[in-house]
Amino acid sequence: MPIEVGIWRLGNQIERVNFSAMPSEERLETILTDDISILDPNLLVIGRQVPTSFGKFIDLLAMDADGKLIVIELKRNKTPREIVAQLLDYGSWVRGLEEENIADIFAEFQKKYRPRDAGESLDDIFCHRFNVKEMPETINDEHELLAVASELDDSTERIINYLSDEYGAAINVAYFRFFKDKENEYLSRVWLIDPGEAEEKERKKRGEGQWNGEYYVSFGEGKERHWADAQHFGYIAAGGGAWYSKTLDTLEVGGRIWVNVPGEGYVGVGKVLDKPKPITEFRLTDASGKKVPISELVKDIPSPDKPSDQLEYYVPVQWIKTVQLSQAVSELGFFGNQNSAARPRAQKWNHTVERLKQRWGITD
Repeated sequence: MPIEVGIWRLGNQIERVNFSAMPSEERLETILTDDISILDPNLLVIGRQVPTSFGKFIDLLAMDADGKLIVIELKRNKTPREIVAQLLDYGSWVRGLEEENIADIFAEFQKKYRPRDAGESLDDIFCHRFNVKEMPETINDEHELLAVASELDDSTERIINYLSDEYGAAINVAYFRFFKDKENEYLSRVWLIDPGEAEEKERKKRGEGQWNGEYYVSFGEGKERHWADAQHFGYIAAGGGAWYSKTLDTLEVGGRIWVNVPGEGYVGVGKVLDKPKPITEFRLTDASGKKVPISELVKDIPSPDKPSDQLEYYVPVQWIKTVQLSQAVSELGFFGNQNSAARPRAQKWNHTVERLKQRWGITD
């Protein structure tokens, strides 16, 4: 069972704010279309009321930073078991979508729901949304199924847990509660299965191996973040939102990182010297050996005058080997991921590390 969420109004008397059904699930669909981060900050909506080849319509179709498609279906007037069956049916259709099909779905979505942006391609919107230079080499290698509901019966929850536990199916439920307090309206969201736990189950069922102890880092080259500075002063950085910076916390001091600049290739390997710090606290060593704010040595950096979850975060690194951006190493079959830091378990990651060791003459 998901965790129940309650809201209480504090004042002279403590009063509970009761939840109710969303007045219109179409309104929730519109809310999620306008701001999908309410559901998941790592998503981009690419389709709404997407027609399938068998006459049904997917409520929302989204994509994450790795090019994975996410089918989002609102319960509406369906019975709980109907929504599960429908999700599986949609999944069987979505897995066959080719890149050109996905681009067409997005173009139709822009034309109908965002006409002002109808001239922009999926590539343009994707790169802007996820702050990368290009889309992943392959998209729709995987997909997820997500039901959005205010409640489900116990039997349906057991079915979803069974599919996740026994078969590693990427299926989950997001429960939204609607609260109204006089003129104020609120939404809350909880998951049936913790997303991190669901991802781990899926990974195990796919038969992915053990982590090899080597960290992957994605360094987003941009106007306010330059590899040349990171290479010279010894650091990596990520920011623009908590989703981008929080994965830096997975890096252990002393761990070895392999740095990839999306769209360019691998540019360095080094050892982590300390835990990540926000731009307001990060210091570099100047020519005299004095610790000074990064702003005194690096010209193009993000503003420190932002909310804490929007700040740029930095990790000091002792480089073992680096190359300039123009000499970045990229080969067919190399691992790529949009997470700022990760502990990959895929065989492709093992292959990538071994090839980089060969290319850069690293023997340990």
